[in-house]
Amino acid sequence: MADSDEDDDLSEEDMADAWGAALAEQGAGGDDDDDLAAAWGAALEEQGAGSSDDMAAQWAAMIDDSEPDLENATRGADRVLNQEEIDNLLGFNIEDTIAGDQSGIRALINSAMVSYERLPMLEIVFDRLVRLTTTSLRNFTSDNVEVSLDSISSVRFGDYLNSIPLPAILGVFKAEEWDGFGLITVESSLIYSIIDVLLGGGRGTSAVRVEGRPYTTIETGLVQQMVALILQDAEHAFAPLSPVHFNLERLETNPRFAAISRPANAAILVELRIDMEDRGGSVEIMMPYATLEPIRDLLLQMFMGEKFGRDPIWEGHLASEIHAAEIEVDAVLHETHLPLSRVLSLDVGQTLVFDVAPADSVTIKCGNVPLTEGTLGKVEDSIAIRVAKNLRKPKMTLAAFERAMQNEMEQP
Repeated sequence: MADSDEDDDLSEEDMADAWGAALAEQGAGGDDDDDLAAAWGAALEEQGAGSSDDMAAQWAAMIDDSEPDLENATRGADRVLNQEEIDNLLGFNIEDTIAGDQSGIRALINSAMVSYERLPMLEIVFDRLVRLTTTSLRNFTSDNVEVSLDSISSVRFGDYLNSIPLPAILGVFKAEEWDGFGLITVESSLIYSIIDVLLGGGRGTSAVRVEGRPYTTIETGLVQQMVALILQDAEHAFAPLSPVHFNLERLETNPRFAAISRPANAAILVELRIDMEDRGGSVEIMMPYATLEPIRDLLLQMFMGEKFGRDPIWEGHLASEIHAAEIEVDAVLHETHLPLSRVLSLDVGQTLVFDVAPADSVTIKCGNVPLTEGTLGKVEDSIAIRVAKNLRKPKMTLAAFERAMQNEMEQP
């Protein structure tokens, strides 16, 4: 027990002294590694057999002290991130989005999005197309047909072509007045449903879809009639806004042969749902923004006939009141320019000489605007002027004035 207590009382300083003595002996004896190892062994033996037990106890204590830190680290690894940390990790930061600085997954997602201005009148046009197409397809199929507008969205042309589910029939049409092209896509379920209805298929049975074969001539001809009918209704839908003729150019079954625009160009995609009781499908009408550019100003209107605040009734009333208004005109015999010094030096009795003869023409003005010219005369006791020329037309017409005002409003 005494030896154990003595060993316990050994401090780190004693161990350091023993190691220092061993190193000193090693320095005096030579640089051999065996001598250094022997000196360390002797120092450890002098330290005592109980010192190894003390070192083991110290190591155990150190391990016990580190266990809470390991538990905390493990607990930190299992901790669930909050929403703010997830947003910062993925780049979804509201402040950066408002400022236009986007990073992470948000930048990748937004690179594929198409953000273009809304065209309010386009929604009204396609609502009208839905009503017209419902009536036309009911007469075409002699069945109860319901047409609904699913969505109007902006897409990139290349992304849309890659997303078309095959097999499908794609109709390429041209807007003659707009000098642009469009695309109408009929999905396979609607193709087989319309063929089943037109060829006398029984109700209550789903259309049989045959895979692995191209569409026959009869099937293509029936679908072409339906597509031509929809395009004709689209002409009537756009007629109140702008007259246009949609001519069906060709039908394609491969999207690669229906490329009417560059893949990166933006387009309007309209999806129509056609239901015939227990069968049906969808029709998609895609028109690039370049096709709609000639009528862009009309599509920006909030309602039909909007003219940016102009009212034709008020314009007519204002014109009639202007014609009935009374104005004052001046007959100017002669005008001359004098220096200010001469005007200030004028005295009573001085004479101003005008370089004009009695037969010279007189200018008739309304304010500072010259209207016409005439000759001076006399009628009874009154001085009169006979108009010798027609009224001068204004240099700026109403259309030029409107364009100038519109350009001024558009400038920042």
